Amino acid sequence: MAFEISSIIFGVLGQTLLIYSYLLIIRVLLTWFPNLDWSNPILANLSAITDPYLNLFRGIIPPIGGLDISPILAFLLLNFVESFINYLRFASLNTAIQFYG
Repeated sequence: MAFEISSIIFGVLGQTLLIYSYLLIIRVLLTWFPNLDWSNPILANLSAITDPYLNLFRGIIPPIGGLDISPILAFLLLNFVESFINYLRFASLNTAIQFYG
């Protein structure tokens, strides 16, 4: 029973990270349009959700020639964590199958 619950928790975490990565993609693509009104509630909320995570990497990798490449590192780390959580999910399912038999 505990293995199934942990699998469900890891599944929810994996889906949450997948949705967050989609939000990051949208945020990065919207930076290509300089005339957007970021005071729009939808854009302001998107920025409030994604900017704290992106700012972690902006401090590590400065813009090169006016081009911010820090989202690449942000996506790599997010993808790694998402893959690891999915690995844990399927490992717990495998353990449940072997345990219950």
